[in-house]
Amino acid sequence: MALSSVPDVGDPDDGREKKTGRARSTVPRGHYAIDPDPWGAPFAPAAAPRRHPRNTGRELLRLDTWATVSAGRRDSVVVHPDDILPRLTPFTCGDNSTGCCGPTGAHGPNLACSCGSRLATWAADCLGPNELHLDPVRVYAWH
Repeated sequence: MALSSVPDVGDPDDGREKKTGRARSTVPRGHYAIDPDPWGAPFAPAAAPRRHPRNTGRELLRLDTWATVSAGRRDSVVVHPDDILPRLTPFTCGDNSTGCCGPTGAHGPNLACSCGSRLATWAADCLGPNELHLDPVRVYAWH
């Protein structure tokens, strides 16, 4: 079912899984939302460095969060990770899946379909969001 927008996370610690340290998923199971904003890699210098980045619970874990902004694709399809993960294969290239408790999602697509096409980015580290973005060029959503 389509959501009108990506839900606000609010406090990312509210509903955090005790065992994995992951935040609750941004999108509920069985739903999807289109994110109109740029998300994920690559990152570009911010027009004006931010002193204290506003924490919305959707920021990706990166060392230079204060100095850069996402220049990633707009209109990615955001889904609950458990709705998709069994069907995709982790794709690691260098450090695109690093994180202490899960992938940060900050280094680009880290999931591929069975043919090897990198088409999704999963962010699920303990210090970031728990959401899965499908590449809008390779994937589309319908009812």
